[in-house]
Amino acid sequence: MPTIAYQLYCSRNFPPLGDTLSMLSRLGYSYVEGYGGLYDDAAGLRAQLDATGLQMPTGHFGLDMVEGDPARAIEVAKTLGIKHVLVPHIAQDLRPTDTAGWRAFGARLAKAGQPIIDAGLNFGWHNHDFELVAGADGVMPLDAMMEGGPSLSLELDLGWVQRAGQSPAAWIAKYADRLVAVHIKDIAPSGECVDEDGWADVGHGTMDWASITAALAAANVTHFVIEHDNPNDDERFARRSLATATKF
Repeated sequence: MPTIAYQLYCSRNFPPLGDTLSMLSRLGYSYVEGYGGLYDDAAGLRAQLDATGLQMPTGHFGLDMVEGDPARAIEVAKTLGIKHVLVPHIAQDLRPTDTAGWRAFGARLAKAGQPIIDAGLNFGWHNHDFELVAGADGVMPLDAMMEGGPSLSLELDLGWVQRAGQSPAAWIAKYADRLVAVHIKDIAPSGECVDEDGWADVGHGTMDWASITAALAAANVTHFVIEHDNPNDDERFARRSLATATKF
């Protein structure tokens, strides 16, 4: 059975972090995924993880840290036990505007990640929806990125794939050999959960989990990360989503 983690970004609006970690441990989580805002005191965070019996095998790191201070990124990852360093985003005003640009961005990512790979860690990208909107030539930015950076791994965010109007199952199959994890998310029916930006607890929305879980099994994906971008009750979301994911 794949391991199941919780992206700590989901609980950014429900401080303090120590209470979140205790809540997740109590609910039955063993793994969490970190993000850049938590890494200022990596040793302190590691102590909190150890105290609650949680592990952090994956983490999101800003491209600015990966490019500007790879030694710091490696130090943070090794302190926290992170094996997969993932860049999750690029601001809209910095995004390439054509296929050649996205291919070059993939090469840039791969170059930035090479010191991390050389340190014995894995390095890759985490998508949103903008990488899955075809350019004028019909090429998807994500495809161009992965072509330009053949060493890149991928953490596929299934909710954003769906929001881009694409098939999560098809994209899982397409990049099966490069997937290190997937984000497990759900989308509320139209007009519902408006105060939660239209996201839903996993298993309580509209995602076709039968086809998705079949594709995940075929691709041998071994790490799921539960996420909701804006829950109004993080404990409810964490509890109900874990109950769903453990049945996949």
